[in-house]
Amino acid sequence: MSLDKLMSIQGSLNDSLAAIRLVFALEPLILKAGDLLRETLTKDHKVLVCGNGGSASDSSHLATELACRFLTDRRPYPAISLSAEGSLMTAIGNDYSFDEIFARQVMAFGQPSDLLIAFSTSGKSKNVTLALETAKNLGLKTIAFLGKDGGDCLGTADLELVVPHPLTAKIQEAHKVIIHLLCELVEPYLAQ
Repeated sequence: MSLDKLMSIQGSLNDSLAAIRLVFALEPLILKAGDLLRETLTKDHKVLVCGNGGSASDSSHLATELACRFLTDRRPYPAISLSAEGSLMTAIGNDYSFDEIFARQVMAFGQPSDLLIAFSTSGKSKNVTLALETAKNLGLKTIAFLGKDGGDCLGTADLELVVPHPLTAKIQEAHKVIIHLLCELVEPYLAQ
């Protein structure tokens, strides 16, 4: 391996570690998010999750950890990735607008005391902002995973986990760490 490639790998890994170190400052908010997630699931409410692009994958990742299992064999809990149903999203995008692809699903599936978890590394995703606003109007609790300065989404969720790093990929890596931290916090309280 050439020295240039090694230096590039080390630089990238150092950027990843810097983004993950930012998660330490979020510990009190992550604990609150864990409490909110645990309360939602143990009181038989559901979790709706959304995001665009790589954040859509993160929304599916979190929903899968809850609906299947994380570390232990336990019963499944209701978690739906609103980013996963292509035919529904494209119908809403075609018949209404791309800005409404998550909000209309929140209206369809959300009930008061459910929880919406929304991902936006830039905080500038109109469809995510509209989903958060719709959820609050319907009485759902909300958590936003954000990056950079929080963008337009900042101030729209009950609880905001902002990773203030400039690079989208590194923000997503930190978001994945937070997803796993939440699962570690919550899973011991979920019924087998």
